Amino acid sequence: MHKEALRGWVRQAEADRGERDDRLTTAEQDELKQLRKEVAELRRANEILKAASVFFAQEIDRPRTRPSR
Repeated sequence: MHKEALRGWVRQAEADRGERDDRLTTAEQDELKQLRKEVAELRRANEILKAASVFFAQEIDRPRTRPSR
């Protein structure tokens, strides 16, 4: 095991116990990861909705013609 890996684990354990405030706790890291994932998903959904609104706005503006009989 590399000494820097062990040092990182110790620092993380100290942060998780509230002994350090210079890094996020494991719970905070997990929450941040989840929130970033959610933001990315919402941005994708927003782009889809924007494209759909443009499409439907064009459909509304298009002149209507009656079908021939």
